[in-house]
Amino acid sequence: MNGNRFGRLFQVTTFGESHGEAMGCTVSGCPAGLELSEEDIQADLDRRKPGQSMITTSRGEPDDVSIKSGIQDGYTTGTPIGLVIQNKDARSGKYEPFITAPRPSHGDFTYSAKFGTRNWGGGGRSSARETVNWVAAGAIAKKLLEREGIELKAHVNQIDDIEAPEVSFDQIKKHSEENDVRCAHPETAERMQERIEEYQEEGDSIGGSIYFEAQGVPVGLGAPRFDSLSARLGQAMMAVPATTAFEFGLGREAREWTGKERNDDWEFGEDGDPVPVENDHGGIQGGISSGEPIYGEVTLHAPTSIPKSQQTADWETGEIKEEQVIGRHDPVLPPRGVPVVEAMLALTLVDFMLLSGRLNPDRVDDSPGEYDTEYHPSNPENE
Repeated sequence: MNGNRFGRLFQVTTFGESHGEAMGCTVSGCPAGLELSEEDIQADLDRRKPGQSMITTSRGEPDDVSIKSGIQDGYTTGTPIGLVIQNKDARSGKYEPFITAPRPSHGDFTYSAKFGTRNWGGGGRSSARETVNWVAAGAIAKKLLEREGIELKAHVNQIDDIEAPEVSFDQIKKHSEENDVRCAHPETAERMQERIEEYQEEGDSIGGSIYFEAQGVPVGLGAPRFDSLSARLGQAMMAVPATTAFEFGLGREAREWTGKERNDDWEFGEDGDPVPVENDHGGIQGGISSGEPIYGEVTLHAPTSIPKSQQTADWETGEIKEEQVIGRHDPVLPPRGVPVVEAMLALTLVDFMLLSGRLNPDRVDDSPGEYDTEYHPSNPENE
């Protein structure tokens, strides 16, 4: 089965099914010398895990991560980092009605048609539970980016037709984790919460969008055409389950702007280099980072698993049936999708940092040949 690896130099290969024994991934390409602990990764996993509020699934998964390889005395060794997250609360019995009668708008039928079989418990490999691996790997990427002065954050900017006003990057950092919706505008967050609860009470779900931003990104990341930063970032975001649209800069609004209106004039910055006056291009020009903040938006459709009765076709019996999905599901996806979007942004940027030579692929201290380092293990006999 293809499609389980992301990245060129910073590679993430994932495994696991929604109701399998465990989820996990291997992160290859992380330089040696990065101080890393399970707690560093757990912080982001806790933001994504189920059961954290009344507007998320009640599935009781602690999502505790265990590092199996690639770490020595609290530092990365430059070898593959193995991460495992156990599944603790899988209940597959509720999915038996859909083994040969696919749930509407899920991956049930397409997976069976492609492979002739599938892991049906909880959606198996097609479940959004698999993004727990992405968030774990993304936490490592974030630590590398932070060393280089790159900071990123996301927040929920729209649920249904309730849209938050534009907020600053500092506001996103300050307020997005203060409410269950993860919207950085508190007043709008309250309205969003009420709307989500209305759909939840009706046994239905609703969609929304996530705004993301990265600051401190150097100029020159990306390559023309198929390896452009925007193209690779689009691939990363469109891989997020339930994504129906990705945009950066003006995005869809650009269709309403003239060339003169959209074009960013140039001036000289404090260091004497040309800098754009505005940033309507979203930090990417010609597929390459301009040195300005990278920002954009990801749209997620309403969760497809809902309690309302829906029609399906059982290919084994030839019957048309009315079935209800009786599992534990989110009524809305963006609140738990925020750390997933951040992870994919981080993984994309750190890969380009390595490809461009901004990060040494061997070691974070950029000191080739130096072996007596502060992060090399000591001989206990010498103490």
